[in-house]
Amino acid sequence: MKATQKDFKSIAPRAVREAQVFFLCGPDDAGIQDAAHLLIGLLPDAGERIELAGADLRKDPVRLGDEARSNSLFGGNRHILVRASGDEAHDAIETMLSGESEPCPVIVMATSATDKSRTAKLLAGRPDALVAMFYPPDLRSVAMAVRDMADAAGVTLSGDLAERIARAAALDTRIAASEVAKLALYLDATPQAPRRADAAALEAIGARTEDDGLMPLVNAVLSGEVQRLPSELRRMREQGLNPVRLLLAVERRAAQLAQLSGKIGNSGDIERFVEAETAARRIFFKDKGDILRQLKKWRGPRLARLVDKLIGLHRALLANSQQAELLLAQGLTEIARVAAPRK
Repeated sequence: MKATQKDFKSIAPRAVREAQVFFLCGPDDAGIQDAAHLLIGLLPDAGERIELAGADLRKDPVRLGDEARSNSLFGGNRHILVRASGDEAHDAIETMLSGESEPCPVIVMATSATDKSRTAKLLAGRPDALVAMFYPPDLRSVAMAVRDMADAAGVTLSGDLAERIARAAALDTRIAASEVAKLALYLDATPQAPRRADAAALEAIGARTEDDGLMPLVNAVLSGEVQRLPSELRRMREQGLNPVRLLLAVERRAAQLAQLSGKIGNSGDIERFVEAETAARRIFFKDKGDILRQLKKWRGPRLARLVDKLIGLHRALLANSQQAELLLAQGLTEIARVAAPRK
């Protein structure tokens, strides 16, 4: 069973009734996480959650099947959430599916895999499995999602304010949802007693625009502006910017570049393409110059190597949180040097 990003929500209720394994893949980490939470919410009785890492399952492929067929510690139902990279969970899923008894629901979040990966091919043709791929959203779709979140919370938003929140969240729906929740609390809004939000309310809760401290450093790195990098890294330390959040912002821009690069193909007029995407509001007009420069630098094999580098850097930060700031500074410096113009 397969689902696209557009039809996932309509397919999910049936998939929850018929499938035991859900493989959520693609470059949009926020979309994958939202999809996982939607599936869990649709389970008739989600019960106890067991979280497993793909790296651990790669070392011990039998473990997933054992966990999926074990009884809950509290005697009720359970579900398993796997956070994997690429095809780390392939052998574990294959082993689990070869068992005789029915496993509990298993949701695999694989942000660096695609619907062409070995795991996706293993599952796509099975009626008891679902494969869905998620691409990074554009500004318009995230703004629409923000308005839906706001309506559900009792907050009435104009289109401009919804776009502002979307940009401030760097198109990450998880961050946007947090901003909407803060707005609802500030306005004392509920679905039964809705309130209209304005720019003053948005400023009051601390929602920041695109100049929130992250993007200047992101753009300096991916544009190869090595002369700006020391001052930006110093600002990172002085302002106490969270290293993981900053890396996520770089990853989201890299995912956006990958999506745009795929639309252009091997040939094409990049400048005309970026102009068209900006006119269609799929690229924010203030980002147009940065994205144009970065698309010229990061395409094809070089872009693939950038994505691999960011995945490795993300793992390093999570494994050594005490040195996260130093590791991030070193990694971003290496990326900026690759992107810098050759003399």
